[in-house]
Amino acid sequence: MPHPTRPRRKPPPPRRQPQPCPQPKPQPQPHAQPQAHPALQARGLRTREAILHRAVHLASVEGLEGLTVGRLAEELKMSKSGLFAHFGSKEGLQLATIETARQIFIDQITIPALKAPKGMPRLWSLIDSWLGHVEGKIYAGGCFFTAASFEFDDRRGLVRDRIAAIMREWMAALERAVFEAQKAGHLDTKTNSTLLAHEVQGIGLGAHWAHQLLDDPVAYSRARDAIRERLASVATASCPPLPPVTQHAYVAAKSRDAKNPGNDPRARDCAIFR
Repeated sequence: MPHPTRPRRKPPPPRRQPQPCPQPKPQPQPHAQPQAHPALQARGLRTREAILHRAVHLASVEGLEGLTVGRLAEELKMSKSGLFAHFGSKEGLQLATIETARQIFIDQITIPALKAPKGMPRLWSLIDSWLGHVEGKIYAGGCFFTAASFEFDDRRGLVRDRIAAIMREWMAALERAVFEAQKAGHLDTKTNSTLLAHEVQGIGLGAHWAHQLLDDPVAYSRARDAIRERLASVATASCPPLPPVTQHAYVAAKSRDAKNPGNDPRARDCAIFR
């Protein structure tokens, strides 16, 4: 009897060969930007600095809000596109101008005052330099930050915030100078240093206002005398001598008024209330 045929076994499936892990495709490398020549970089910085110094003087006369890329381009005889490349927007130009004005203030007022010895000499040097920078025309239109403060005190935004921050720096420097004068034994330690700094600031702002708006020729002499008397009222016996009261400006003004009473501003003002 024949044996039944056994079914043939199916051959095993071929083993799968392990596939290699896919390698990330190489990303195209960006071309490196060519570095500007140092001489060209220095030239660009000098150009920007010159632009901003002109912007500071222009803004001190016409206000920060009047400072636009177009107005500055007209003043400098440059293209608008060239200026726009430096600052990008009106706000960018305003902020850069504020920073330049701050650096001018530090270089011309704060740093020279710090060379004086701590105490009353340094405090007075700081005050005198602050009042004198308008007389010396450091900014073409008067006190840059006084004008900017009045212009932007009710306008919210980055420009106002930066002006306010710089004014806080100034008040802190003034208060610090008062405190150092107290530590040196030149001012009564019972005096409120913050209050005294604000009194000095108020007198100075009044002088800026009278000088700019009223064309008062003795505004800063009067402010120095008022501040001197206030400091003398809280000075100690060991305080170095304060500068003398300036009488020459008052004498000159009184002499002019005596020759022509109609020029006396008090007489003109009083006529309004008659």
